[in-house]
Amino acid sequence: MVQLVETILRDAQQSLIATRMRTEDMLPAMKDLDSIGFRSLEAWGGATFDSCMRYLNEDPWERLKKLSAIETPIQMLERGQNIVGYRAYSDDIVREFIRLAVKSGCRIFRIFDALNDVRNMESSIKAVKEYGAEAQGALCYTISPVHNADYFVEVAKRLKSLGCDTVCIKDMAGMISPMVAYELVDRIKRDTKLKVNLHTHSTSGMAIASCLKAIEAGADFVDTAISPFSGGTSQPPTESLVEALRGYGERDTGYDMKKLIELKRYFSKVLEKYREYYSDKSLMIDTEVFLHQIPGGMLSNLVMQLRDMKKIELYDRVLQEVPRVREDLGYPPLVTPTSQIVGTQAVMNVVSGERYKMVIKEVKDYVKGLYGKPPAEISDAIKEKILGKDWKGMIVSERPGALVPPKLKEMREEAEGKGLVKKEEDVISYALYPDIAERFLKPGEKKPNAESQSPNKGQKMEEKISGNKKAYTARIGDEVFQVEILE
Repeated sequence: MVQLVETILRDAQQSLIATRMRTEDMLPAMKDLDSIGFRSLEAWGGATFDSCMRYLNEDPWERLKKLSAIETPIQMLERGQNIVGYRAYSDDIVREFIRLAVKSGCRIFRIFDALNDVRNMESSIKAVKEYGAEAQGALCYTISPVHNADYFVEVAKRLKSLGCDTVCIKDMAGMISPMVAYELVDRIKRDTKLKVNLHTHSTSGMAIASCLKAIEAGADFVDTAISPFSGGTSQPPTESLVEALRGYGERDTGYDMKKLIELKRYFSKVLEKYREYYSDKSLMIDTEVFLHQIPGGMLSNLVMQLRDMKKIELYDRVLQEVPRVREDLGYPPLVTPTSQIVGTQAVMNVVSGERYKMVIKEVKDYVKGLYGKPPAEISDAIKEKILGKDWKGMIVSERPGALVPPKLKEMREEAEGKGLVKKEEDVISYALYPDIAERFLKPGEKKPNAESQSPNKGQKMEEKISGNKKAYTARIGDEVFQVEILE
């Protein structure tokens, strides 16, 4: 029997309403969601951790504890060494985060690295296994001259060797075709003997077809979303795939359609509460993704940044520049944080009128190897352009996490010194997002107003002039990038 992973509580609402769904709107549906027989409910991780504190005045740990009071496993998306943030954290913080997440009720961890550098996943996988949860290693699917079936199968084998229980093909931009889905599932299952999960998005319009071919090849799990939160940049609809598989022998899910329709009706009402964050454009089929490979969330960030800079007329040029920057940087998959890094640099290249005259700090760190090993080699010319003539002495080959000194003790003392710690989870919240957590945890501090926090606000380019030097700060979504001007 094929089992579905229901994403409405995490990726689906992250894709369509900017992760603004409140816990109070999830809890009334938990009993019915639990009754369906889903493989798991993806309900935590990704942007939910940040969004809870930043916009909703909610404790992400309390959300996890409340949602996990059911039989169906709660699953999270974990960004490897980046945990639920945008940079590499120390190994002791990774380990403590995993320990507390398991303690709070998370039973399945989908662990990925933006570069498919498994070294960035080692600490998370080891901790998940140590604390008795399931480790699902994810392959970030993308298309490039170096990303072929042999590449992905080799990464899957390495994930198995690290102790992963299952493998997920994570197709962020909805680009995986039915035949490629069939081939990858078939080969990964044969070569690793592990169960395989397909995660895709409906962006290009191929999602259901790709899911069906993956299931035909033997996929054990497929991600879907209850229909009000499905389609477009979200996952394919749960009800549709259940019906498509009905009577399909051992592949029939056996799920009760009447119960699914009741859930559909409930979440249709929930969606109306968040109409402010919902864009019809996010539901449109975007076949241009076949050319630029840019996920929907990244597209909206580029639009808002250019609007704030009053440069929206450069949008088409930026779309053309993104693949060029991606090629220069060794074809990284466009997923957090590399999507933000590549996209911001593409904007800088177009706006400045000269490629790499303005370079964000994150691109420098990326080229140095601080984010991991790029899928393809970066040319010496690009390294010199970005880092300067002395670039050879700047490149690191170590596992990025090994370069970060232990920080847990320091973060605990700092948080306790500010009076922020009421429970042990507060230390990790502070370690991951110091400024946001301090505002959230500090007694009497002004809390965020979710209704005033439009997903289209706060994305801007700030220019500060000091003497003859210009320094730029680019805010893309919820992440801040420092821009340097190379003379």
